[in-house]
Amino acid sequence: MASPKLACCNFIPKVSELREYSLDYGFSGIDWTFTPEDVPSSDVEETDLMRNLLSLRPLEIRYHLFFVEKEIGRKDFAQATMERGLFFRACRVISRLGGKYVTIHVGLDRRQSANEISWQKTISSLKNLVDFARSLGLRVCLENLPWGWTSRPDLFEKIIRKASCWGTLDIGHARASQSVASGLYDLEDFAYPHPERILNAHVYHEETSSGHIAPASVRDIESRLKMLTQLPFCDWWVLELREHKPLVKTLRVVREFLMERRGQVSVSEGLGFTRSLSA
Repeated sequence: MASPKLACCNFIPKVSELREYSLDYGFSGIDWTFTPEDVPSSDVEETDLMRNLLSLRPLEIRYHLFFVEKEIGRKDFAQATMERGLFFRACRVISRLGGKYVTIHVGLDRRQSANEISWQKTISSLKNLVDFARSLGLRVCLENLPWGWTSRPDLFEKIIRKASCWGTLDIGHARASQSVASGLYDLEDFAYPHPERILNAHVYHEETSSGHIAPASVRDIESRLKMLTQLPFCDWWVLELREHKPLVKTLRVVREFLMERRGQVSVSEGLGFTRSLSA
């Protein structure tokens, strides 16, 4: 795989400032997160959003649905119909915005009972969403979580295979999963059964109760980054930190890793870096 595109989250509310920040620090793109409240519900809202996103050019944009209390495979019929509809509407909007990739979750709300969602409904509804999105030119990517079905490499692989979807590999979630922490699985087991299906990565050191933690050095995440470079189509690395200092620290570490991997290439020529990382 060639050097990945490094992306940051849309953590700065003002789009013009987000664009300036991203370009100054040499990011290639923005991973744009939607909550249910953010999904446009009218033509006017969609037009306003499109205008904002167009102003981010030349940055590439990929999308991330952070629907904490919404499930693609809810057991309750009425609730399932409503919540599935939101996923379909979001994909339709993203397609009209020119999007090509969207990341979703299964079992994102850790507080909910496992009895509230159905394995079979999750697979069938996700497959329907994948087929619908494909007709719009959009690829649906399932992200692994530190809990639930997708925290287990065997089930993560099974959902991706049965629903014919793609994958987003979160290396912090993988590290935090009980499957890996217990030694039952290796972290690589999240990716290697289907290396060609992983299109995106979320990069940071680990997830704690305080949130995402930046790596202190290359050593913290080196083995995981090496794994990502072995995935043939995983060319989008989101540095998933939403505060300046940890984000810049992670950016420094990732760039150091990529420089070492590519040899002694100057930061400016090899990685498009402009602003000093000591800022």
